[in-house]
Parts: sequence; C-alpha cells; structure tokens
Amino acid sequence: MSKVFPKLAKSITMAAKSGGPDPESNAPLRVAINNAKAQNLSKDNIDNAIKRAAGKDAADISEITYEGKGPHGSLFYVECATDNSNRSVGNLKIIFNKNGGQLINAGQLDFMFNRKSVIEFPVPAGRDLEELELELIDAGLEELSVDEGIVSAIGEYSAFASLTTAVEALGIIPTKASLQRLPTQPIELTEEQMEEVEKLLDRIEDDDDVQAVYTNLA
Repeated sequence: MSKVFPKLAKSITMAAKSGGPDPESNAPLRVAINNAKAQNLSKDNIDNAIKRAAGKDAADISEITYEGKGPHGSLFYVECATDNSNRSVGNLKIIFNKNGGQLINAGQLDFMFNRKSVIEFPVPAGRDLEELELELIDAGLEELSVDEGIVSAIGEYSAFASLTTAVEALGIIPTKASLQRLPTQPIELTEEQMEEVEKLLDRIEDDDDVQAVYTNLA
C-alpha cells in the first residue's frame, strides 16, 4: 500500500487538474476516485488529492509516456506522472538496462498498441449481457467480454466519458475504468521467459513516478 496509495492519489490530482475538481462533471476524476475507494484510500486522502490539483506542486507535474523493449520480444508502454522528467527517464533507463531491456525512441510502438477505453465491473445480477451490450453501443462500446466474473466494456479512447457515464446510468459502479494501451499482436511466452519479463515489469511498477505499464503479453 505504501506504493499504491501515492499512485492513486496522484491519479486523482492529475484528473482534477485536467478536468476540474467536480467529479459529477469530470468523468476521469469520478473514475479515479472510484478506483481509489476500491483500494481503500481514505476520504481525507482523496479530498486532499483533489485540493492538491490547484496547488503549485500539481502545476509542476507532467504526464509523460516512455517506450521500451524487454527480453523475448516483450514491449512496454510506461505512463508516468512526474515533476522531474530527467529523474524519471534516468530511473527507467537503469531499470531496463539491468533487466535485459532498453528504452527506445517515442513513437516506435504506436502501431503495436491501440489506445482504448476499458470499463470493468462484476457481472450484474439479473442482467442479460447481450441486452447490456446493445444498451452501451450508442455510448461507444466496441466489445464486451467476460473473464472470471468480471465484465470488460471496451471502446475507443475518445468514448471514455460517454461509456463510463452510460455504465453508471445503468446502476453499475465500475470497479476499474481507464484508458489502456492494448497490444495489436499479443505474444505468448514460456514460463521461464515470463519470469524474466515479470521481473522487469515489477521493477518498473515499483518506480514512484510510474502510473501505469502496458505490455504486449497475451
């Protein structure tokens, strides 16, 4: 939690900074708050994170994306929120280099990932999923899938606000909602290969500036 809570608070601050402090009119902020509550971030910490968006500290924070290659054909998109890009890129270079990978120039992985809106929630009791799918199409839904009792509603990244609002209008509270980068050509690795890649992934996620990491792993 010592790593998770600051990242959750920073995501709230960044959402409030870009779209305003009112979650009713700011869908990304509303989702960031819901995500934080699901991880048991306290109300005081949530309120403080929103207030922080108007302060100097938040003004100094920028959202930056880095790209990298790892062992066995693995690819990484790393999203950071940082007040010091030199520190962030320096830390990531060290992490990649020490774990069989390397940072690459921005834009090289654009064709390997699609940016999508992904809204997740438990399978709603008493609801037909086909009917649910039809109700969400007008809001930008492209695909509805279920895995281990969790529904993933996927749409274009530009449909994030409308899709989130449509899900909530049906009385469903998302357990997670985010703009994700989904691989266009997922790869399968052996168990031994996965251990190497997961070691790199863990090191990246441990960095304080890192908000999210996406890979091309199936």
